[in-house]
Amino acid sequence: MDSEQLMARLKALGYRVTHDSPRPRGEIAIINTCGFIGDAKEESVNMILEFCQAKEEGRLRRLYVMGCLSERYMKELGKEIPQVDRFYGKFDWNGIVEELARVHHPQLPIADYERQLTTPRHYAYVKISEGCDRKCAYCAIPIITGRHHSRPMDEIIAEVEYLVSKGVREFQVIAQELTYYGVDLYKRRMIAPLIDRMAQVKGVKWIRLHYAYPHQFPMELLDVMRRHHNVCRYLDIALQHISTNVLTNMRRHVDKEQTYELITRLREAVPGIHLRTTLMVGFPGEGEREFEELKEFVRWARFERMGAFAYSEEDGTYAARHFKDEIPDEVKQQRLSQLMAIQQEISAEVQAAKVGQTLKVIIDRKEGEYYVGRTEFDSPEVDPEVLIPSSAGTLRRGCFYQVTITDADDFDLYGTIRLNSLVG
Repeated sequence: MDSEQLMARLKALGYRVTHDSPRPRGEIAIINTCGFIGDAKEESVNMILEFCQAKEEGRLRRLYVMGCLSERYMKELGKEIPQVDRFYGKFDWNGIVEELARVHHPQLPIADYERQLTTPRHYAYVKISEGCDRKCAYCAIPIITGRHHSRPMDEIIAEVEYLVSKGVREFQVIAQELTYYGVDLYKRRMIAPLIDRMAQVKGVKWIRLHYAYPHQFPMELLDVMRRHHNVCRYLDIALQHISTNVLTNMRRHVDKEQTYELITRLREAVPGIHLRTTLMVGFPGEGEREFEELKEFVRWARFERMGAFAYSEEDGTYAARHFKDEIPDEVKQQRLSQLMAIQQEISAEVQAAKVGQTLKVIIDRKEGEYYVGRTEFDSPEVDPEVLIPSSAGTLRRGCFYQVTITDADDFDLYGTIRLNSLVG
């Protein structure tokens, strides 16, 4: 969203703006970085160095860096990479606009939420808050973004209405901690009332929820999901682990029994809900017994969508200060492979169970001999897709069709279009 808002402001200044071009061309480059995990930090640094080389070769006049990595390591980056004209952090990126406008406070004729979408025009991400108060032991997000800060509800609804006017039909609602929304502004959790209002905006066809927290989960949110057909039966809830010992070390404020109970209640409250989670292996305190608990949990929970990663110590976190990262990398990778092998079997079975069903599918693009779409259970870029032979006829991107599923592999589905199946 930061990149999209920056692009809208630069466009209002008269700049021609492109995003993530395979062949970057132009006088100015702006790199938005991530500083959360090691791989993302390495990718960000490599991208900066690549553009520094372009600048040294005379193919680029000015280079700016913004975002989480810059927020966290601004002084260090400035010393190590002097070719960058200026570093901006996570929250002061508007300074780029000010500098390029050559005045201190540009009066741009656009609202704060106006954006130039980098996604296909039919879906968008809407961030409802910044920061996090949780302070999990392994996580650097509070260090980078600070405490939880909710956006006013009326402002979010105005942004949704604006995006609908631009053709957006599907909304991915995101936050570092989705279920804590509203506590700072309204003194209570307001995620359920927010989604209830968003679902009633004319033109909103799908709403999908990302990055919930298991501790004190607001069950009233599930009532909203049941009540509105355009709130997808989908929930992204990062659980990290199941062993009470490991969860305690992680400072997650939830234990094994509470987690099992929550998963049971979610599935009972919303039949057919698809759960996406993220799990971590190799955190300090995870012995063979704790890892076996985790594998047993994955087999029991049968998550429709699951990702996992190996613990990597992050500077400044509670874990870095209080625990030794003693589990060898090769052990972490072995555990990660075992866990994902279990999940691959589950994913294949979940997908195979959809064969013969007719599902509502939104079309994202045409790729080779297939149209590529998604069901309500699939978030863009991270979840499975539905492939429909292009011989079925001409399908319109951003429109919904009834698709009969004819085949499945470990992750993706294959289907055929019913005649006259356009549903919006």
